[in-house]
Amino acid sequence: MTGPDRPAKVLLVDDRRDNLLALEAILQGLPVLTVGADSGEDALKRLLVDDFALILLDAQMPTMDGFETARHIKRREKTRHVPIIFLTAADRDSHLALRGYAAGAVDYLTKPFDPWVLRAKVSVFVELWTMTQQLAAQSELVRVRDAELRAAGLAVDEATALLKGALAADGELGREQVEKAMAALAKARARF
Repeated sequence: MTGPDRPAKVLLVDDRRDNLLALEAILQGLPVLTVGADSGEDALKRLLVDDFALILLDAQMPTMDGFETARHIKRREKTRHVPIIFLTAADRDSHLALRGYAAGAVDYLTKPFDPWVLRAKVSVFVELWTMTQQLAAQSELVRVRDAELRAAGLAVDEATALLKGALAADGELGREQVEKAMAALAKARARF
């Protein structure tokens, strides 16, 4: 589970361990927690149990390539909005880039790429993720506060009805109505 007070997680997917280590080194020092996956299948499993701000995905892997992995990611409700940056050692073939964008990528970088460019791109997506998490947390606070205000309004309405009843009643009944009204108002005040 992630939240605005926890670091963003970036999923690194590459079938070569040395590439995963290189990506971890490039991202070192950024406010991210990197998680490596050595195949498309492994990436899909990790996406079932964790939330990620961004996926750096190798386009060319054995068994399930990056394009197929991306299609699976984009089909799932939980992960369809996670941005994907494709990384590939293939030639600068525009067909592969178009295929990456068609599979749901937000960007496509050809190796060798400038590490500072990758860091900048990751920083932007992490910042967007962080702001989204903060907005979601604020939205939840507003929802809770709204529910509390509605409950307090109901308590005030109940107290008002009891006080009106007390005005119409005489003696002991009127005093009981006032006491109930005071209790309802105290309950509403306790919410704040």
